[in-house]
Amino acid sequence: MEIGLFFGSFNPIHTGHMIIANLALELAGLQEVWFVVSPQNPHKRPGSLLHEFDRYDMVEAAISDDYHFRACDIEFHMTKPAYTAETLAHLSDRHPGHTFRLILGEDNLHTLSRWKNHQALFEYGLIVYPRPGCADKKRPEYPNVEFIEAPMIDISATLIRKLIQNGKSIRYLVPEPVRQLIEARKHYL
Repeated sequence: MEIGLFFGSFNPIHTGHMIIANLALELAGLQEVWFVVSPQNPHKRPGSLLHEFDRYDMVEAAISDDYHFRACDIEFHMTKPAYTAETLAHLSDRHPGHTFRLILGEDNLHTLSRWKNHQALFEYGLIVYPRPGCADKKRPEYPNVEFIEAPMIDISATLIRKLIQNGKSIRYLVPEPVRQLIEARKHYL
């Protein structure tokens, strides 16, 4: 089975994530997309994230009506911070019948050489979607990379959190079950 791995803090998961995951599924010939919730992003301050289990619950709520999507907490059980190449190797060991590919924004492709063991990622393959600010940049030449067409969606989790803190609506920015969960648990207040 060919699986696309969509890594992120998902703080919170939003409509942009859902659109990209669905397009990767449809355009790259995947059978499933797994949302890998990162408990700690090596490039972000540890205290800036909602608890990992709350973010996992929001991902579960967002994908509950689509059997092609799955929430993955593999990094919760790994040494923190977990690095993408290590997570891919761990998942491959645990699921030898699956083929994994990494779903990645083009902005990350331009900084990939700074990632720990980034060369190992090409063994799995990358599915790259366009990101704002990358249209004029020359794409790095890497093996085993598939570019997909997707709208330039620049929904920011930072904006969503600010709206919540200011008592403004986040309707349509996040899937409705996520909005309901955020309101019920009073996340980001």
